[in-house]
Order: sequence, then C-alpha cells, then structure tokens
Amino acid sequence: MITKPFSAMILAAGYGKRLNPLTMKKPKPMIKINNITLLQNTIDALLSINCQEIVINTHYKHKFINDFINKNYNHKKIILSYEKKILDTAGGVKNALPLFSNNKVLITNSDIFWKKENLTDIIKFINNYQAYEKCKLLLVSEEKAHGISKKKGDFILQKNFVKRWDSNKKKYFYSGLQMIYLDILKNYSFKKFSFNFIWDDLILKQSLYGCVMNSHWYHVGDIKGLKEAKNSIT
Repeated sequence: MITKPFSAMILAAGYGKRLNPLTMKKPKPMIKINNITLLQNTIDALLSINCQEIVINTHYKHKFINDFINKNYNHKKIILSYEKKILDTAGGVKNALPLFSNNKVLITNSDIFWKKENLTDIIKFINNYQAYEKCKLLLVSEEKAHGISKKKGDFILQKNFVKRWDSNKKKYFYSGLQMIYLDILKNYSFKKFSFNFIWDDLILKQSLYGCVMNSHWYHVGDIKGLKEAKNSIT
C-alpha cells in the first residue's frame, strides 16, 4: 500500500551538537546506521510510499549533503534550500515556500531512523489527513519511543486534539513528522522561528491535531540514541 502522490520536506540544517564528536566532521544527516546515512534512510522511505517532491533545507556543512544528493539522487526531484543563517524549523520551511508545487506538505526531521514497520503508520497518517486539519502531528507513546529519555512528555492527546503535556498524564513524544498546509506559515512575519510557536497558537485555538503511531520509533539525537538504533537492526 502506498499513498497518493505527495510532497515532503526534510529538516537537515542543524548542527547536531549532541552527536559530537561524530558531527564535528560531518552533518548529522550523514551519520550512518548499517552503512546507510540517516538522510538516505529518510529519502528512501519517502520515495517508497509515493513521494513525488522532496525539499531539504541545509546549513551546517551543506556541501556534504549537496554532494550526496548529486551523487545518489540527481534523477529525482529533490531540491536543496540552503540557509546562510540557520532559520530554525518553521523559519526553514517558510524560507523554502517558493520551492513547493503543493500547499500540503509532509515535514520530517532528519534524525529519525525509519524502519519498514514505520511505513504503515506514515501511510495511514498521510491517507487519513483531512483538509480541515491545517496541522497534524504524528506522536509516539513513551513505551515505543527509543533514543529519548525525557522525564517530561511533549504532548497529550485528547480525542484527536494535541495539547502540551501535563504531569500525571500519559506521555507522548513528537515523532518528528507532521502534515501541514503551508499557507499557515504566511501568517507569521518572523524569518527565524520554531514550529513550537505555531503549535502553541493552534493549541490555544484547539486546532492542533494528532494521532499515535503503533510501531516502535528510533530517535538519533545523541550517541545513546544512535546505539539504540543500531542495536534494533536484526
């Protein structure tokens, strides 16, 4: 099963400092697991479910990513959006708006190691996305989240609405993947800003939607997370 054709953006501009010393010489998306870079893992996952257009924002050690795309994906519609100054998550997407041919876009972080079992969750997430859901997050429960060890959760889910985590509530973490209508970014005048700013606005309006993935999820944000992802490969 695949999705209808869709567009995606991979956020790959960050410094990846928590993965030092590995990221002192190359950007985080170029870290390898089972001899496959995180970036390749994400691109191949997207292409396998019918993604027709991918934009990747870059900043830190941009040349590594540029050379990798030119060598391995020059026949695909993959566009790089270089940021002279890092613009944070929402700012990076806003900066890339002219590069998209679609208004509805799947956005993913580049520090997730996607496994085959995750694809069923992602396909369901895309296919169930409704026009009234201007922004929708894919969440993961604490018991299925690997490579993350925060005492506090990111969010709670009440029916289909996302709210910030509150103590004594079931913990959900952001999976690094969301669907969004790009028009929403035009409501903000900032050049550099985080998606947290948008999410908090939508939470106040009770219009941030979410759903929970069923499969185990591997975050590669630090050395511990990298080891967990590597150990998950059988």
